[in-house]
Amino acid sequence: MKRIAGFFKDGSMPVKLTKTIIDEATPQEKEFFLFDTMVPGFALRVSPGGRKTFILQYRFRRRTRRLNLGTYGITPLDEARNRGIKALASVQDGIDPSQAKQDEKTAPAVSDLCDRFWTEHAIIRLKPRTAEGYKRIIEKFIRPELGKILVRDVKRSNIGDLHHRMRETPYDANRMLEIVSKMFNLAEMWGWRDEYSNPRRHIAKYPESKRERYLTREELGRLLTMLDYAEGILDGRILEGGEDQKPLIVHRSAINAFRLLAFTGCRLNEIQTLRWRDIDKDHRLLRLPDSKTGARAVPVSQHVIDLLTSIWNHADTPRENEYVIYGTLPLAHLTDLQSPWQRVRKAAGLEDVRIHDLRHSFASYAVSAGHSLPMIGRLLGHTQVQTTARYAHLMTDPMHKAADDIVGNMLGG
Repeated sequence: MKRIAGFFKDGSMPVKLTKTIIDEATPQEKEFFLFDTMVPGFALRVSPGGRKTFILQYRFRRRTRRLNLGTYGITPLDEARNRGIKALASVQDGIDPSQAKQDEKTAPAVSDLCDRFWTEHAIIRLKPRTAEGYKRIIEKFIRPELGKILVRDVKRSNIGDLHHRMRETPYDANRMLEIVSKMFNLAEMWGWRDEYSNPRRHIAKYPESKRERYLTREELGRLLTMLDYAEGILDGRILEGGEDQKPLIVHRSAINAFRLLAFTGCRLNEIQTLRWRDIDKDHRLLRLPDSKTGARAVPVSQHVIDLLTSIWNHADTPRENEYVIYGTLPLAHLTDLQSPWQRVRKAAGLEDVRIHDLRHSFASYAVSAGHSLPMIGRLLGHTQVQTTARYAHLMTDPMHKAADDIVGNMLGG
């Protein structure tokens, strides 16, 4: 190149860069470059305003590129030169360091993954209650702990450490693992992470103590008696707070819901949202279009059909409401069953019993009656045999009775 006053026409000049030369480089009308003779492409750029920046000029796929390596005064010369050498090595390996730096700036963090997981998966593919449960875990644990880490940089140790810190709440800790596993599977599909690199792999869940409470016949009798009492108060047949009774005012739909839950084994949401058009009296079925496991038909007893008929025929039942468990607002179902349940169970002396325990109790009575686990699983709407297997230990009672009957028959008893 033709030199002009010591510089090339493009404003560059080759020199062995030293701190002295850099300090003495004075700004010109146009920016100029002092190219280092030690590292090809490594240079100092001096702007007309006096700003001095280290850069690397290189060619990648027939294009000339420039990579900023740091500002003089902040980045030492030796460090900038070493950065340039590493960048040249990556060019030889087929990697464009400028593009890699840009990708670094735009690389998604776990917080971005949380957002995309929510909008493109959770609210589309999960049922609302499940999605809300996921959101609670994401916002309470995952985002605060991992949100700022780049998705590609998350290691198994990050997930393992978070899981360990949550050990006092094993249920939440294990749900966190499930959500993280799905999030990072999707991250691989979206190209945000290498395939088969899910950081949740090989992290064992904590044991969860499944709380299973079953109502004895005596306890079930107390519960049903208390529901009859609450209904009698509403109908005016019983004076509230009569002899040996405590005041108990409960919405009629709550009373009906607890009865249906006890005699069907359905989930709370399935009864809460049961509509009149879902009832097939001829075939004694509740045809649920959107249960936890998808659409399913629930076989019910004649007692349940009679109960539903009684609900429909009651004078208080609004004919314009499509829900069996109608609420206080027009055309809506009853949304709060926890509050009335706490009042009913307290009055019945069953303060440790949850609403979901009615479902467990239904299953336990089915087992005690000698019905098979597959049959019970179909009644409860289980999709996996393992879910029903939790009731297997209850099958010893009917088997003991069968063994006694057999031996008694053998002995002529």
